[in-house]
Amino acid sequence: MQPFRIFTRGRQNYTLLMSVLRFLLFPFAALYDVITAVRNRLYDRGYKPSVRFDVPVISVGNLAVGGTGKTPMVEHLIRLLAPEFQIATLSRGYGRKSKGFRIANEHDSAATIGDEPFQIYKKFHEQIHVTVGEDRAYAIPMLLQEHDDTTAIIMDDAYQHRSVVPGLSILLTEHQNPFYNDFLLPVGRLREAKAGADRADVIVVTKCPDHLSDDEVMEIENHIRHYSVKPVFFSKIRYAEPVSFGDLNAPFTKQVILVSAIANSHILEAHVRKSYSLIRHFSFRDHYVITACDMNDITAAVKKHPAGDVCILTTEKDMVKLNRSELREQISQLAIFYLPIETEFIRNGKDFDTLVLSFMRSFKPD
Repeated sequence: MQPFRIFTRGRQNYTLLMSVLRFLLFPFAALYDVITAVRNRLYDRGYKPSVRFDVPVISVGNLAVGGTGKTPMVEHLIRLLAPEFQIATLSRGYGRKSKGFRIANEHDSAATIGDEPFQIYKKFHEQIHVTVGEDRAYAIPMLLQEHDDTTAIIMDDAYQHRSVVPGLSILLTEHQNPFYNDFLLPVGRLREAKAGADRADVIVVTKCPDHLSDDEVMEIENHIRHYSVKPVFFSKIRYAEPVSFGDLNAPFTKQVILVSAIANSHILEAHVRKSYSLIRHFSFRDHYVITACDMNDITAAVKKHPAGDVCILTTEKDMVKLNRSELREQISQLAIFYLPIETEFIRNGKDFDTLVLSFMRSFKPD
């Protein structure tokens, strides 16, 4: 019983410590609330300018910092709309070394446009235009000037970028960390008050478990209804089969060393534990650029096992950062794979697609 008592006491101490920290940080959260509320009120009343564009603009974003599945949702929208419309995506390009407005081209990389835009470019560049720019109100006219064939713009991570008024605003919230249970920064993860959910036209609860009961769906919807009466949809992550991207051309093994630099990697790790034999997880902060020294540590972990028994598994987002010239020699000697993911709606997915298509077609001339 002694180990259990130590564990229980440690957990209680951690809970107490977190409660004290939250209490100490509460004044900062209150100040942050005032600042964001004033900013939103200025936009609501027109004291801060917001721009509308003739081209339909779809915004994908969230209230909280961290990963809620924005990139898979953007990719879902691209697959849905690209057959009928000329799509352009616009992201800030978080973590890139360049600045200002930029249209992705064959010479770009994760370093020049950001890891997520580069991932989208690698997959869809033959169908869409991929652009980045911190100032969305400035970037959109530049985009339309350079690509006047654009008939729809998808803005990624733009819920708080109120200088542009989207025609359709899609708010994402993670199933395990819904916005209605969260707190404002720095106490919690919210970028603005929960009431901000009311600006959304659609709310999608992401990263849901495979089996979501009707009672749980109703409970979540009831919580959201305190802040918004807009349509609510539920989605999950669908993992595809691992894809090799190294030069070794080795077969995939069930024993894997996981490498990730994403937000909220617990869902990924749970999937890998369920599907394969997880030996070790090298988990880095979101958007972290894995270095040659990191790869040395990862390679050393692989070499602890007989040749061919273990492979490296990473995310699609991290693959585009690993597959760069300074790591090519190390990567070429490893059996390394990435896991493609897609957004899959649990229920009423066709209704979501119909809603988006109806919005887009309303802009088409008769």
